[in-house]
Amino acid sequence: MENNKVDNLLDIIGGMDIRHRLRLAIRMSDSCYTNLMYDKPKLYEYFDSKLKEIDEEYRTRVINFNKYKNVTYVMSKIMELSSEEQNQVTLYVYNTNFVELL
Repeated sequence: MENNKVDNLLDIIGGMDIRHRLRLAIRMSDSCYTNLMYDKPKLYEYFDSKLKEIDEEYRTRVINFNKYKNVTYVMSKIMELSSEEQNQVTLYVYNTNFVELL
């Protein structure tokens, strides 16, 4: 059942466009509710700068992340997962973002 939760999240994340995946990566890196084994501040800066490059709205306005329902939904589901499962999802999100940005 738990692995099914991770697979369902990965399917949802796979259907997101790059802007939404970057917003999700920023939220994951900024959240104190995720137990990630990665350098969160460094990754936050990286994804923040990349999103500013490709999204003028993010660069020029204060963004309310709650406006993006799919990002908020995925983030809430990530918080329900165990630390190991959170890191699996995080690795997927970070890798898909890195691959698409190259």
